[in-house]
Amino acid sequence: MLITIKDDFNLFKICNSGQCFRCPTVNGYTRFIFRNHILYIKQLSDESYDISCTEELWNTIWLPYFDLTRSYKKIRRLTTKDTFMKKATREGLGIRILRQDPWEMVITFILSQRKSIPAIKKSVEALCTHFGSLVTTEHEIVYLFPTPEQLKDATDDILSECGLGYRLPYVKDAVEQALYNTIVTNEWYEFDDHTLFTMLKSIKGVGDKVANCIMLFGYNRIGRAPVDTWIEKIINTKYNGVDPFPSYGDVAGVMQQYAFYYSLKHKDEF
Repeated sequence: MLITIKDDFNLFKICNSGQCFRCPTVNGYTRFIFRNHILYIKQLSDESYDISCTEELWNTIWLPYFDLTRSYKKIRRLTTKDTFMKKATREGLGIRILRQDPWEMVITFILSQRKSIPAIKKSVEALCTHFGSLVTTEHEIVYLFPTPEQLKDATDDILSECGLGYRLPYVKDAVEQALYNTIVTNEWYEFDDHTLFTMLKSIKGVGDKVANCIMLFGYNRIGRAPVDTWIEKIINTKYNGVDPFPSYGDVAGVMQQYAFYYSLKHKDEF
């Protein structure tokens, strides 16, 4: 099916902005997975895209997933008085905050600590291959992200093979809590930011940065701006140690993504 996207949208930048780790290019299409839904999407022209799903699924699953009801063009206009962020938005033009599955984000960002992006991708893919459901599409064989039920009998040996390292007990604890419906329940979508942040930090291995990542990429709380090593460098080198993101209010997380992507492309500046 053909669709038109008029707002900022760049598949490469979305996939390489540090928020998702399973969106490779397959036969010229970029693949995204949300729970048991798989999308293949390819850009045909400036605003035209070919997608592999029905109109109904696009509107109910993927439109929210790509946050396409929000104008990122308007968000970029907020940087007129911020020299660095203006450069960062130009560099990252096309990035969008994906509305991903919170359970996957909990495990993914627990794993992300002290790992490079390639290492995170390798660990996440290994978890999926060992424990996730197999799906055959017209392009490839895909493994979905494993549910808590699929991970409940995972042995330490196999989890170690997936590269979990010191994070292994954190993942096992999150699985156990999820099985008992004490974390990441449907009710968590309704929590205010403070409550959600507090509940996420109650999960072993989840600190401030990881909690904010889960809120931003799993719950679409785009006012949250996680501070990792690169963002800290930006704050110190470009803003004399004063965090600029709170000044952007309820779109601070979008600005964080622009800044983070810029830092990956210009590491020599920091």
